[in-house]
Amino acid sequence: MTSLSNKIDFALVFAVSNANPNGDPLNGNRPRTTSEGFGEVSDVALKRKIRNRLQDEGERIFVQSSDRADDGEPSLSARFNDYLKTLAKDEQKQKNVVLDKVCGQWLDVRAFGQVFAFKKGKDIDEVSLGVRGPVSIQSAFSLEPIAIDDVQIIKSVNSETTDSGKKSSDTMGMKYRVSGREVYKTFGSISAQLAEKTGFSDEDAEKIKQALTTLFENDESSARPSGSMEVLKVVWFTHNCKGGQYSSAKVHRAVNVAADGTVTVDESEIPDLDYVILEGC
Repeated sequence: MTSLSNKIDFALVFAVSNANPNGDPLNGNRPRTTSEGFGEVSDVALKRKIRNRLQDEGERIFVQSSDRADDGEPSLSARFNDYLKTLAKDEQKQKNVVLDKVCGQWLDVRAFGQVFAFKKGKDIDEVSLGVRGPVSIQSAFSLEPIAIDDVQIIKSVNSETTDSGKKSSDTMGMKYRVSGREVYKTFGSISAQLAEKTGFSDEDAEKIKQALTTLFENDESSARPSGSMEVLKVVWFTHNCKGGQYSSAKVHRAVNVAADGTVTVDESEIPDLDYVILEGC
């Protein structure tokens, strides 16, 4: 499999309707906001969703959520160390060989990169290496400042048996959600030069593109009810060379998103750059 042929840039536009797209654990799990009140979804959260979609499609993923682990491994170190056991003894001690192997084994490693710093054991040398992936994605921000609804909830079921046999006291709690409907946008790029080092291919890029269009499938929760998160558009730019015809910043600035989620591209800013605007699935 050959590596990526040309540089790629992309934009992702999605809507949030009465949901919490990315809670902030340092702020009571309220939806993340910037200092100016704009809604935010972190790049880490977006990559988590991409990984989940790729995993749903049968791809091998290294950074798996514990509740979605499909190989029985309890941790990243266990997953890595157990994989090392499948390699020949001499291969385990060669970082360049291990790098090639892990990139070939897990799609998210050859896409996003990964730092491996785990000891295999007394009989095998310590392996510590970093993989720099070609796929980068920015945090997503809302087009307008958001309002947040604070919803008080009550748990009225009996959680524990009391000495008196009576029902335990009700428990009060809070849920938070973005009020109404807000549109968010983010941007990303795929470097053809870095793809050469990890073996990330054109076929892998197509899988990332498909994952973006279906990003919120199988992502439902009490904070994000089914249908409350919707991909509106994915704009996919394909340059005609590995280095790119234009800088990523210039390409991203050419994407205009209206308040209703309508997307247009200012072609005068990036003439002759091929692109396609895809509908969310």
